[in-house]
Amino acid sequence: MDLLPSALIAGFTAFAASVIITPAIRWCAVRYGFVAKPRNDRWHKRPTAMLGGIAIFLATLIGYLIFVPKTQGSMVVFASAAWLFIVGLIDDFLNIKPYQKLFGQIIGAVVVIGFGMTIPLTGNQIFDIWLTLFWIVGITNAINLLDNMDGLAAGIAAIASLSLAAGLASDGQISELLFVAVFIGSLIGFLLYNFNPASIFMGDCGSMFVGFLLSASVLLSQSGGRSRGILSILAVPFLILFVPIFDTTFVTIIRKLSGKRATQGGRDHTSHRLVALGLTERSAVLLLYGLAISAGLLAIAVRELPTATSLSLIALFTAALTIIGVYLSKVRVYDETDVESAVRDNAVFAFLLHFTHKRRVFEILLDAVLITVSYYTAYDLLFGPLENSPNRDLFLNTLPFILVIKLFALLFAGVYRGIWRYTSISDLIVYAKGVALGSLLSIAAVLLLYRFQYFSRAVFILDGVILFVAIVGSRLTFRILRELTPTPRPAGSRPALIYGAGDGGEMVLRELRKNPEWNIIPIGFIDDDPLKREKTISGLRVYDANGSIEEICRREGVCEIIVSSKKIPHQRIREIRLACGETGIVLQRAEMRIEPIDPE
Repeated sequence: MDLLPSALIAGFTAFAASVIITPAIRWCAVRYGFVAKPRNDRWHKRPTAMLGGIAIFLATLIGYLIFVPKTQGSMVVFASAAWLFIVGLIDDFLNIKPYQKLFGQIIGAVVVIGFGMTIPLTGNQIFDIWLTLFWIVGITNAINLLDNMDGLAAGIAAIASLSLAAGLASDGQISELLFVAVFIGSLIGFLLYNFNPASIFMGDCGSMFVGFLLSASVLLSQSGGRSRGILSILAVPFLILFVPIFDTTFVTIIRKLSGKRATQGGRDHTSHRLVALGLTERSAVLLLYGLAISAGLLAIAVRELPTATSLSLIALFTAALTIIGVYLSKVRVYDETDVESAVRDNAVFAFLLHFTHKRRVFEILLDAVLITVSYYTAYDLLFGPLENSPNRDLFLNTLPFILVIKLFALLFAGVYRGIWRYTSISDLIVYAKGVALGSLLSIAAVLLLYRFQYFSRAVFILDGVILFVAIVGSRLTFRILRELTPTPRPAGSRPALIYGAGDGGEMVLRELRKNPEWNIIPIGFIDDDPLKREKTISGLRVYDANGSIEEICRREGVCEIIVSSKKIPHQRIREIRLACGETGIVLQRAEMRIEPIDPE
């Protein structure tokens, strides 16, 4: 049987079934009052049909009965997932307690484990059983928590399943591939109605069924195909399901630090914080889709690349996501007084929160990872994988003292004195000095200890270049994230033009963006210099002030004009003031001067 055509046919059939069944379920849910009403701890703003998980379940069942070989593994997994579907359906109707749902999840997981499907990590049966139980229950709840925005849980589950299917196809696991293909088709068919703006939600019956089936399907992938290394056993499943794992871990830690229950609902998930930064709901979901796709592609690469190379990629990916997590944690979603009270009343939370603010500790740990990865990458690019290479011993023997030397050089150069959000050209020079000093001291140490015998100078040059790029990239991350996320417009904000597209205007723009509490939203510049017309500064357009300023303001909905420079002639200021007076636009000057303080 040809793998790809068979999988496509099975997936399309399930897709068609889901597309047909979902509207019928939506009609029944609305007809009989099974709708999710807006609440303070929920995201949606209008009543929306529930029970979409029924459509996912039925479409998967149809595809399973028609296309999937009835092996013991597939029957056990589907039967257990069906049990979780029933538990979730009961919760949708009766709103059962969290511990009762947990008990149902444990029953389903125990059935799967009882038929021999475990994560073969250590060879110790008891340890592997508990690890598998934690995996199934954890992923099931992660998908349940991720179902907090239109199309998010279904889309992420579909992307994760596609990554899993790619691995199954590579290993030639026909039965498991057909099973996952049917599941993918059901999810995509439902997603047509669940993506923003959603007309139906999957409910607990859907999220628990999807989460359980996805986690158990990973176990099916471990049951066949080529022999598995420790990295494939651990990293591949983790990467495939990275987004729900990241979101659940992130939300749990932040809620605990804020004195809140991890199981409570709320608008504090990763998706909600992205919207709080200024993204639209759809853009936030698409961004998380992109993150899931990146993790899935990395999971596919990990299966094929040498172990050390895979570990380097995973370390960089984890470091990047850690930086993003730190950035998102700064978004305010809780009442500050509640957080202060929680910290005051709980010494453990106070310690953890205090530790998280020790930015330098995080920077040093991050740089230690970057130094290790850069040094290995230099060897890997010049001489190939180190696993069976004579350079392996050179790398391992020198890594400890090179790590210490380079961290000391970065410290001595002043790398750890800067603040990431204000990283500038002068900081890049400091980074270059620190990296160069570290490379020179490393070469001197190798020369002193090993007389540079068998070592390559090219390694240290390439290592320095890679490390500099990595450090600069990590420090610029906060600024890049701030530039990529649009500035949210609070209620009552006033659109404004900045008069003067020069250094003063750029400085005014930065101040306005850093102080959203002023409620002034800069939307562009105007300038008398015709050479600057239609140019952009920091993403904002420069308009020609020689034309009709009133027309520009009317077209762009401008309420204020801010004069950024004292170099503008008084006659021109009077002309602008006259034009503003006729249209009701406020004209003000940006005053930025230093004045002495009178002694008392």
